[in-house]
Amino acid sequence: MSLDFELQRFPKEIALKDSSKLLLRPLQTHDEKTFYEFFQSVPEAERMFIKHRVSDPKIIKDWCRNIDLGRNLPLLAVKNGQIAGTATLHQQLGGWKRHVGRVSVLVLPPFRGRGLARALVKEISAIARGVGLERVEAEFIGEQEAAIKMFAMLGFSNLLRLPDYVKDMQAITHDYVLMSLNLKTDEEYAGVG
Repeated sequence: MSLDFELQRFPKEIALKDSSKLLLRPLQTHDEKTFYEFFQSVPEAERMFIKHRVSDPKIIKDWCRNIDLGRNLPLLAVKNGQIAGTATLHQQLGGWKRHVGRVSVLVLPPFRGRGLARALVKEISAIARGVGLERVEAEFIGEQEAAIKMFAMLGFSNLLRLPDYVKDMQAITHDYVLMSLNLKTDEEYAGVG
């Protein structure tokens, strides 16, 4: 399948556990201000674990002005014009990991525990399968136990844990955890389909 085909499913409304509804859609160029505000609403202690300096408006501006959904597909969960959460599918379009995508997810505290992160990961994994990826990976800091547990409940398995391998934005070391989900079905393994 193609990315264009997968994107035809959006925008899409979803309901959380508490029956509140959110709109899922890919990032668009006009999202610059709300995307920046989203990252500023992430608790500072958690922002340290984000790989990019999202407190720098130039980074968000660059992301919104240079959208390449084939490489990085941010799927936004929007409520009343504000971004409540995002999941991103990162892809290598060539090389030895071209069949493997990477998934990242971030949900604001008021929307946690309501099934939003789970819904976003399921949607982004479905897109990954639809564009022909064979597996997706997710990276964590060891202290992100709730996220690791949620990904495990969605079928991701632990590939490795490296003690004190990564540093946060304040140069403090943390364990690195890599998990993976196999997107191939039994039929695909058997050559059926």
